[in-house]
Amino acid sequence: MSANINFIKTVLSLHDEMVSNGFSLVYEGVFSHDIMKMFTSMAENNMDKQNEDKSVRRKVFHVMVECLQNMTKHSDDYDENDRIGNGMFIVGKKEGFWNIITANKIHKDKIEPLRRSIEKINSLTPEELKDLYKKQIKEGTLSEKGGAGLGLIDIARKTGRKLDYQFLPLDDNENYFFLLKVKIASVKEGADGE
Repeated sequence: MSANINFIKTVLSLHDEMVSNGFSLVYEGVFSHDIMKMFTSMAENNMDKQNEDKSVRRKVFHVMVECLQNMTKHSDDYDENDRIGNGMFIVGKKEGFWNIITANKIHKDKIEPLRRSIEKINSLTPEELKDLYKKQIKEGTLSEKGGAGLGLIDIARKTGRKLDYQFLPLDDNENYFFLLKVKIASVKEGADGE
């Protein structure tokens, strides 16, 4: 009986933590195209219920899709045949901001190139981001997973914010969790990143 009580306490604690952080969608596991469609649909319904402005809904939807695709492309738990990856995806709204958080496994050898890319993106002005995006469209080469490096640039452009990220060590420091948190204002700000 005490195991059931501990389980219930754990579930309630997790629920309270999610509510206090404004999380409305949390998923951990395999990401396929169908699951991505389901999440975008659920998030759209959630924004409809909150009477979110159409321009904000479009931006959240666009960034959500980019984050999910980015996570799948950069995950080291990726099945190329099924075009799926493993990871965690969280969406919620708190204090006037939509927060999209993704986490996926990445090998230590990929950390520094990814960190350099993000730091470069974070150092650019909106106009420089626009120029980099155009340059990447013209000159970018596709990775083995089909990416041309546009996702993170586009996320920064759409949100008008710096990319917030961390690398957390996993098993014997060979693999890490790559966490990416993106904030989107639910009201129009001075610069909207578009």
